[in-house]
Amino acid sequence: MSGIIVTGPPRADARDVEALAGYGVATVSEAMGRTGLLGPGLRPIQEGVRIVGRAVTVLSRPGDNLMIHAAVEQCGEGDVLVFTTTSPSTDGMFGELFATALRRRGVRGILINAGIRDTQELRDMGFAGWAKAVSAQGTVKATGGSVNVPVVIEGQLVRPGDVIVADDDGVVVVPREHARRTAEASEAREAEEADARPDFLEGRLGLDRYGLREKLGNPGVRYTSYEDHAREAGA
Repeated sequence: MSGIIVTGPPRADARDVEALAGYGVATVSEAMGRTGLLGPGLRPIQEGVRIVGRAVTVLSRPGDNLMIHAAVEQCGEGDVLVFTTTSPSTDGMFGELFATALRRRGVRGILINAGIRDTQELRDMGFAGWAKAVSAQGTVKATGGSVNVPVVIEGQLVRPGDVIVADDDGVVVVPREHARRTAEASEAREAEEADARPDFLEGRLGLDRYGLREKLGNPGVRYTSYEDHAREAGA
């Protein structure tokens, strides 16, 4: 497998990245029309952590982490390393030494569509990680791959410089050219939820607040008493 290391790819504007930092994965995905999620299989190794940063992508052979070493050189302040393999892998590709090197360069965390290890050490040092698996299985450093090329994770395209938002709910990718628009849409969505919250605190039902009772009738949903339902079921 040959490869390429791309230097200086286009990147989302830092101000737009920071504008997205105030919103969670669910809000950002909803603001983009329920798109961008990288699937339920990528889970955080910690709790209560949210990161937002620009993607540095890595494409590697399974069981080989040579290209992570190459990617470290391409990483800088505010980046998120995004790693995937050419075929499925759960080997422990990433651990504490990599995190030490990346944190020194200001990297905010890693998204790895494979295995991660040294999870306690990563939590202790405050380096955030999202992974498909936790595995102590080691790797080799033998085969070429690529850095800063478009990659696909769970059907979602991630390009270098796109914005990654990750929290306890998972991970979402925001195309770099849509970062500002998505931040504005996320702000509007949170404002709508803030407006609705007092009604729910007072006990108002979503059926009434959002006018959903009428919608129930469109697919033919009806109310019936327990007695009538039991009678109909036994008929």
